[in-house]
Amino acid sequence: MSKPSTEAKKKILIVEDHPLFRAMLVQLVENDLEMTVCGETDNIKGALAFVEKTLPDAALVDITLQGASGLELIKDLRARELHFPVLVVSMHEEQLYAERVLRAGARGYISKQEPPSEVVKAIRNVIAGRIYVSERVTGSILERLDGAGKGDRPASIEVLSDREIEVFQLVGRGLNSREIAERINLGLTTVDTYRQRIREKLGIRNAAELYQRAVKWVTESGV
Repeated sequence: MSKPSTEAKKKILIVEDHPLFRAMLVQLVENDLEMTVCGETDNIKGALAFVEKTLPDAALVDITLQGASGLELIKDLRARELHFPVLVVSMHEEQLYAERVLRAGARGYISKQEPPSEVVKAIRNVIAGRIYVSERVTGSILERLDGAGKGDRPASIEVLSDREIEVFQLVGRGLNSREIAERINLGLTTVDTYRQRIREKLGIRNAAELYQRAVKWVTESGV
């Protein structure tokens, strides 16, 4: 049997800020006879340029990018009515982010800790129009829909919005409000408003406690 021609292959856009892992994803896709990489970048602006130029069949997107997050890219694609499947490939906490990326418009979420064969399986699933998440996430979503344990959960980071989590993460990485504003293209007052909302939702008393809690979360979750 002859190899599929380049034109017949599914075009995959890779949006990943870590150069080494991006190279690994490129190699993984290019080694599959049915797929080829049509572009690679580490930021939203570059991703949108490749989308316009190459019209990908699917995109692999990380949560953490240069500038705004992968979640913002997914929402932007949906707002622009660019209808191709997005698979999030990330080290971020699966239980926290998987359902969020699906709500934002992605078709799947897979951890970077999964073996390459599972990543290829996930890509094929979303290209075929199916949703891909792990069995752990499926069980968690079903449990939440069933209302199990709903009344006895303490306030946790899950109560934060997508943007609040992004700000909380950057606080935990040691960025001040001005640096966060520049990083994710928001006004300084807007960032301070998000910080205040985070404190209210998590029952945090002051800025010092916010910083300590954020650093602890970033350290423990590895985000």
